[in-house]
Amino acid sequence: MKRVARRQFVLSAAAALFAAVFWLNLPANAQTFSSSYTSTAPKDCRTVGKSSDPNGSARQVCPGKSGLIVLISADDLRETVSVGPSQASAAKEPAAEAWFAPFNSSAHTIEWRAVDGKPFAIIQRWLIADNDHPDKTGNPTTKPMLAVTRLPPGPVCHVAYIDGQANRNANELARQAADQFARDFKCGKDEVKVVGEKGTAVSLAKR
Repeated sequence: MKRVARRQFVLSAAAALFAAVFWLNLPANAQTFSSSYTSTAPKDCRTVGKSSDPNGSARQVCPGKSGLIVLISADDLRETVSVGPSQASAAKEPAAEAWFAPFNSSAHTIEWRAVDGKPFAIIQRWLIADNDHPDKTGNPTTKPMLAVTRLPPGPVCHVAYIDGQANRNANELARQAADQFARDFKCGKDEVKVVGEKGTAVSLAKR
């Protein structure tokens, strides 16, 4: 019995020592990543400009996170999405000029990627029109793509594209891309990254 008790004591002490060493070797500045969500549905946004033409230009301002707003601009069945502390600042960001050539639209949910509670990137699903593969009615089909956009401080621009059809784990890949690349991405110098398998949507967006 004494040998068993002694052996259990030694094992417990070893386990405690391992745990202590493990926690001591964790980085003191370990960061916590998280996601939260906002809506860009028309009912949740404010229209700030609209053309009389159904396919003409329109702008909507939507609530974001940490004092930031989301600016959605639409013109000729194409959209841009930018972010800033105000409508004026968001309109001047590179993201406000990041048009895709095919017809497109953005989904109404934005994922805000944050570290220690401070957002540094957004992830949004887009539908890109594929004119080469029309549906039964002759209209172009749409292909899903996720776009990762970096946030201030610094310019707001697209960082990475993830094809939503070619990658089953597209959401996970988008979060990884945001966490790894967004904060150090240099808008205007670094090329937008294609993460995962490159499918039709990304090919259309990068064309």
